Amino acid sequence: MITVIGEALIDLVSVRGGDPVAHPGGSPANVAVGLGRLGAPVHLITRYGADPHGELLAAHLAASAVEVAPQSRSTGRTSVARADLDAAGAATYTFDIVWELPDAVGVPPGSRCVHTGSIAATLAPGADPVRRVLAAEHARAQAVVSYDPNCRPSLMGDPEPARERIESLVALSDVVKVSDQDLEWLHPGSDFADVADAWLALGPGLVVVTRGAEGSYGVCPAGRASAPARAVRVVDTVGAGDAYTAGLLDALRRRGLLDPAGIRRLDPATLGALLADASLVAALTCSRAGANPPTEAELGAYRREHGLASAPE
Repeated sequence: MITVIGEALIDLVSVRGGDPVAHPGGSPANVAVGLGRLGAPVHLITRYGADPHGELLAAHLAASAVEVAPQSRSTGRTSVARADLDAAGAATYTFDIVWELPDAVGVPPGSRCVHTGSIAATLAPGADPVRRVLAAEHARAQAVVSYDPNCRPSLMGDPEPARERIESLVALSDVVKVSDQDLEWLHPGSDFADVADAWLALGPGLVVVTRGAEGSYGVCPAGRASAPARAVRVVDTVGAGDAYTAGLLDALRRRGLLDPAGIRRLDPATLGALLADASLVAALTCSRAGANPPTEAELGAYRREHGLASAPE
């Protein structure tokens, strides 16, 4: 099982100032949905309210085979992100969000991976309990710790203290996935590959940088690899990075590499295949509206139609 910890919220998406449409979202919740649709057993520890937005989230998660910790449902309101899309489908976000980790909730025994990121790992009061969970899992060294900073400058404030916190979490992680836009905010003017090397030296076994239309890049102790972005007709990019993370973790799972030692065994050829698998999941998400990643069946159909090798089982 993969355990995901973090925010679930509603994206109110407006296209160039049009009327908003509600889509279930939240970076960690999107990752959980992506994993569930790809056939990975997934457990989500989150927070949402007993309101219409919460009901929409609960139905969405259940339909995607995500097991939700029962304590995740609160008596408060469900958080909201407003996403304004430009002509290219890129989103600008504003947030109305509360993040607290539910009381008395722990990582289920037997979890092979614990993933978190974005708002859940940086916004008080929930961020400190999330960090304690990651530190405990890192110390146990039994499950892969996965982290995606998925920076939200409007919530995270000045990049310098955000960078310190984010890099302390990188040091607790086995797998880190980050976008080049995040790295530009955290380390303006630095080359993404140089930052990836520096982050690898902090302790992870794998650092992956997504670069939008330029594809993705990964580095592990044995070397580095890259993969092009798969060309699709882009509807929007909402949830694309989260879909990539889900695709990456699922690709590791399918290859029997989802354990700390497996991450350390990666070689450049395997890394390139992992990046390609994750890129395909992200591309199919970009081809439709909202954070709507593909199912295992849809991914298989696309592979057959385009003559691509089947995903490992």
